[in-house]
Amino acid sequence: MSDAQVIRVELPTGLMELSTDAGAFSVDELMGFAARANVKRGFLFLSKVLGKHWPVRPAAMRQIHEHLAQQVPADLPGPLVFIAMAETAIGLGQGVFEAFKKAHPAVEALFVHTSRYHVGGAEIIEFSEAHSHAPRQFLHMPQDETLRLLLLNARSLVLVDDEASTGNTFLNLSQACRVLNSRIEHVHLCTITNFMGQAANQALSQRFGIPVSIAAALSGEYCFTPGQLESLPGAAQVFEAHADRGANAGFGRLGLDRPLSAPAGFAAKLAASFRANERVLVLGTGEFMHLPFLLGCALEARGVDVQVQSTTRSPILKWGAVSEAITFADNYGEGVANYIYNVTPGQYDQVLICHETPANAALLSTAQAVGGRLFHFLSETHIEEISVR
Repeated sequence: MSDAQVIRVELPTGLMELSTDAGAFSVDELMGFAARANVKRGFLFLSKVLGKHWPVRPAAMRQIHEHLAQQVPADLPGPLVFIAMAETAIGLGQGVFEAFKKAHPAVEALFVHTSRYHVGGAEIIEFSEAHSHAPRQFLHMPQDETLRLLLLNARSLVLVDDEASTGNTFLNLSQACRVLNSRIEHVHLCTITNFMGQAANQALSQRFGIPVSIAAALSGEYCFTPGQLESLPGAAQVFEAHADRGANAGFGRLGLDRPLSAPAGFAAKLAASFRANERVLVLGTGEFMHLPFLLGCALEARGVDVQVQSTTRSPILKWGAVSEAITFADNYGEGVANYIYNVTPGQYDQVLICHETPANAALLSTAQAVGGRLFHFLSETHIEEISVR
């Protein structure tokens, strides 16, 4: 158990004052502080257990998934729909869903994640993440009839993000879902950190118009006093309704009612090819995060020294919890700058770059920048290594 803390941090973009409650985890276990190149929000609670901007042991990620799944109220009216927020919390939400299904296999539950890409001809519902560097978010309607009915008949939403600071995005998404499905009668918010404060937490049900519960690994309240900041140039998001960005329809965008299968056979082949004591990084790309995590778990189970993280479109300054930053083109072809944080060339003996999009120049340049290998996941079990030479 951690003690309550009061923290004051001078960021290049302003002053952060944070008070936290006593809980199961300490601030330092879960997060660091970073500064964002974003005039809408100049700070970032940079998670050390999310597997996005910071390298994490798969076991530590799974511990958080299970901890948050255990806090989903047992008496929620079903069916349940778990929705993970793109891009940062896609892996977290899928991990929480799978941990919940493992503990409650008989409960009817659907997983779907939001996206910034449109796949196939599926109908999309748009909502806003106003403070984001890329504010437009989309939720796809499942094409499978059974999964579609789960969404349309759900009575509870479990909305998953890495942090809650205002609750606005959760509110926008829940309103969009309730327009689609008027049967929804409860919303549960699930986050690693919840810094909205006690008064805001108590006002959630009134604000949402239906009963709302919230659970986090760490809770408290923050105050950020912004300083001067100019945003980085360049577009953060380019959405063309019918552009094929190579996003896969089978990994969660169109809904799943089961856990994804870990690529155990593939992991066994990789592990057998590594030399003893090699340091391995499994690097997801953009919204493709959960299968890389499952690969990391499978490698870890075979004794491999492995960590997991992902590329991101979020511009973060090289300060605080960000010691290194590599910039490259995005592999989804939007022409939007992407980044890898806290990775230096030569830090790992093996860098396994996992991607859902077909191989392209952006992926090849990324592999060359970090000395990595490319692995194209066409499905859970069909994985092809792409030559980087």
